[in-house]
Amino acid sequence: MNLNIVLYQPEIPQNTGNIARTCVLTNSKLHLIKPMGFSIDEKSVRRAGLDYWKDLDLEVHESFEDFMAKYGHNTIYLSTTHADKYYSEIKFQSGDFIMFGRESSGVPKEVHERVQGMRVPMINTSTRSLNLSNTVCVIAYEALKQLDFPQMK
Repeated sequence: MNLNIVLYQPEIPQNTGNIARTCVLTNSKLHLIKPMGFSIDEKSVRRAGLDYWKDLDLEVHESFEDFMAKYGHNTIYLSTTHADKYYSEIKFQSGDFIMFGRESSGVPKEVHERVQGMRVPMINTSTRSLNLSNTVCVIAYEALKQLDFPQMK
């Protein structure tokens, strides 16, 4: 396994399906932290993940506290518009955890305080941020590039 992609209370099933597909094709594990805005049994999640869903290394956590109790001793980076450091400045290592917040509101302050923030640079605009699945791809592939694309052709 190359990376751990963590979605904090995801709300849009199509984003999660797309991210699941990215995880399968990059040998990364997907962690979903409840509550979620959909059921992972929904057709829209499976449709977005196509036939990759059966190959997904998936772990579902009942809460952020449950996730932290199990993995809080690891390096956890949070993609957030509130960070000062760019994602390209991070020195990723195999097995790192990269967390992404809710599509509508990110993560609460308590989560920010417990993980390391990083941001994707964007122009100053009235829109909040890039689409979640696009942001996951940008950061995951930077991390994989730094790792010399392990087991990837």
